[in-house]
Amino acid sequence: MTTQQPIADRAPARMRGRVKAFLAAASAIPLAACSGTPATPASGHGGGEANIHLPNLGDAMFFNGAVSGRVLLLLGLIVCAAGLIFGLATYLQLKRLPVHASMREISELIYETCKAYLEQQGKFLLLLWVFIGTVIFVYFKFLAGSGWGQVFIILAFSLIGMAGSYAIAWYGIRVNTFANSRTAFASLRGKPYACHDIPMRSGMSVGMMLISVELFMMLVILLFLPGEIAGSCFIGFAIGESLGASALRIAGGIFTKIADVGSDLMKIVFKIKEDDARNPGVIADCTGDNAGDSVGPSADGFETYGVTGVALVTFVMLAVPATNPVLQSTLLVWIFFIRAIMVIASGLSYGANAAITKARYADADEMDFERPLTNLVWITSLTSIALSYLTSYFLIGPSNATILAVDGGDSLWWKLATIISCGTLAGALIPELVKVFTSVKSRHVEEVVKSANQGGASLDILSGLVAGNFSAYWLGLAIIGLMGVAYFISTLGLGAMMVAPAVFAFGLVAFGFLGMGPVTIAVDSYGPVTDNAQSVYELSTIEELEGVDDEIRRDNGFDVNWDRAKRLLEENDGAGNTFKATAKPVLIGTAVVGATTMIFSIIVGLTAGLTDQAAIANLSLLHAPFLLGLITGGAIIYWFTGASMQAVTTGSFRAVEFIKDNIKLDMGATKASVADSRRVVEICTQYAQRGMLNIFLGIFFATLSFAFVEPYFFIGYLISIALFGLYQAIFMANAGGAWDNAKKIVEVDLDAKGTELHDASIVGDTVGDPYKDTSSVALNPVIKFTTLFGLLAVELAVSLTASGNATLVHVLALVFFLASMFFVWRSFYQMRIDQRMLTAGDFAGGPDDGLGDGPGYATPAAASGDDSAIPHPGAVTEDSLR
Repeated sequence: MTTQQPIADRAPARMRGRVKAFLAAASAIPLAACSGTPATPASGHGGGEANIHLPNLGDAMFFNGAVSGRVLLLLGLIVCAAGLIFGLATYLQLKRLPVHASMREISELIYETCKAYLEQQGKFLLLLWVFIGTVIFVYFKFLAGSGWGQVFIILAFSLIGMAGSYAIAWYGIRVNTFANSRTAFASLRGKPYACHDIPMRSGMSVGMMLISVELFMMLVILLFLPGEIAGSCFIGFAIGESLGASALRIAGGIFTKIADVGSDLMKIVFKIKEDDARNPGVIADCTGDNAGDSVGPSADGFETYGVTGVALVTFVMLAVPATNPVLQSTLLVWIFFIRAIMVIASGLSYGANAAITKARYADADEMDFERPLTNLVWITSLTSIALSYLTSYFLIGPSNATILAVDGGDSLWWKLATIISCGTLAGALIPELVKVFTSVKSRHVEEVVKSANQGGASLDILSGLVAGNFSAYWLGLAIIGLMGVAYFISTLGLGAMMVAPAVFAFGLVAFGFLGMGPVTIAVDSYGPVTDNAQSVYELSTIEELEGVDDEIRRDNGFDVNWDRAKRLLEENDGAGNTFKATAKPVLIGTAVVGATTMIFSIIVGLTAGLTDQAAIANLSLLHAPFLLGLITGGAIIYWFTGASMQAVTTGSFRAVEFIKDNIKLDMGATKASVADSRRVVEICTQYAQRGMLNIFLGIFFATLSFAFVEPYFFIGYLISIALFGLYQAIFMANAGGAWDNAKKIVEVDLDAKGTELHDASIVGDTVGDPYKDTSSVALNPVIKFTTLFGLLAVELAVSLTASGNATLVHVLALVFFLASMFFVWRSFYQMRIDQRMLTAGDFAGGPDDGLGDGPGYATPAAASGDDSAIPHPGAVTEDSLR
């Protein structure tokens, strides 16, 4: 497919060997989640994995030669089809569940605002794709020497990958907005079981659809596309997925917390109840629950699952000798058949847990909402581990002649199954550790409540910071321990069949992390449904409808228990908060494991397979660029968290300003106007997109710049963002989770709404909102995107330098750095609260009356109720986004 000689071959002789090794090795693991080792691509030229030719999977034979690998993967397609049928059937079941018209109306309004948001994000994604597509085109066409057909395949599959993330996000909000109103209505019976069952079914529908679609697309590439273009399909697919996940995760996180903070603060300012229907910010908050807590994780999980699979495909092709294509085929079939088996494990575990839960709680008056979720996670993890060993024994155990022909092959099945199980165990162990710091039963969360009761918002916040910091220690040790076990197993003879077996082990750990993907996504999606259900109940004002008790008794055959319904929804929301928190470290863990292996591939390439001692010496604190890179990565992580929180802060300021000027609490008002609610949604969307644009382009140009500065500087930088990002994300996510559930304890267990303790807990929760749902969760796709895109960037820089263009490379590094700094500057100075500073005269009239029109709330937009008063110099408007 190539039409010209690769740059590595045109380089000066003194550089040619090292550049060839680098181009082969640094691109050995997909621009996604794993790494490779120095090996020559099948085509023999640059372009890395884009030029990999897959072997004939039908040559791999299993069960004593009775079944071919192609047949096994075709069975995998049937598993995917079953998963899709399960998701669709659940979708239809949820749609048909009984719901009151007043609640359906609210859930459909939420869906319509979600749909408008996603349509805007779709256009925004296409804009961002232009930047990535340009780099892909330049690199593969003019530097790797790929032909036009191959370049267009890569670009096309990048769009397919991005579309996959986008479509799954859309499906998630549709299912969730069916489930939220049905959950709210089910609570009216006064029984807890249905309040759990509906969000759980919704979450499993999303999880099974997500994993089944992802696995189906990858199996189609493996089975039905020509082997010579498979590498191109995979690389484009991985880049597109990562771009989609990054944009949807970051923008969604900003959107949801602008709305959440703006809505929650009204409880303090006006002393109104949770989700008061008169508050125009509540609809935006419900939209944000889906945009941030459903859309973001769904796209993130879709990308992570996909790129880890791409990583393992590429590693096998480049690390296992090309002289043994049957061994390559055998390992590829084993990897993807295990994935299909884990989908079955998730389905069976869900069915078993649902039966146990129903038998125990179907007629119960009380229910521990966290218990069935915890049981599901552990049942799935243990089932997946058991099936991993069983499947490995039958596929690559004593009955497989190809594996037995390799030195030590007779024990390979249990070694690889054990490595995968390290990741699968993490999928259950990490949530348990997270619950120690975020559950409503946690001593850390109780500490937050006790501190707030004695010292107000100040001690509330300090105790939450303590919980976040302690959690980073324990979760960090857990991740390190599991990776250490995987490394140890990799030293027990795996080197006989591949180079760099430790890298393969880390890739399999990430594989195991996501093996129980349907359940991980399901318990994460449980939260936005329970949160929305509370809001739907309040926004419907169903209690105030004339004759509603008789209507429900006549149409549905039960008597309504209003007080019990509200309490059940609040208790269930606490469980949802906890399990939203548990999924975050699992995803950030995969990002760091993936980053570790990708960084290793760059190191291997630059050091000629770890044989160039002079190059290895550059991976030392004595090599100044490497040390400077380590320091630089931390700076970027802290800028990112500041920039994302700044977007939330400014957007919340404008949302609060608008809500305070337009909320109607007198004259018999029972609901906010739809127009006012839509206006708050617009404010959230505008600031989310502006914040996302600054952040994305800042990271994009920083990655190009640092890759062009010096390769070892860039390695230090990538190591730094992975390590700083890991602990920053865990700390922020769990501190936010502790504050969130501390407020839930005050509202539910203590029944202390409207008190000073409640006000203090609300302040802590609003601080934690951008911590847990904006900055922390967005670090996951940022780390992966930076590292995978950095692979292309550093290859580009090394190629240009080897061609005698070192001066051009350094000039471009400066240009890209200045471009990055421009967007860093914009992330504050074009997002700041642009309003005159208060003076003593503003407070001369005494304290504010809490209604937003006193001296303490001086604003340039007078309380005229005129929407046009909102824009101000520097404010974000629709025109400014064009």
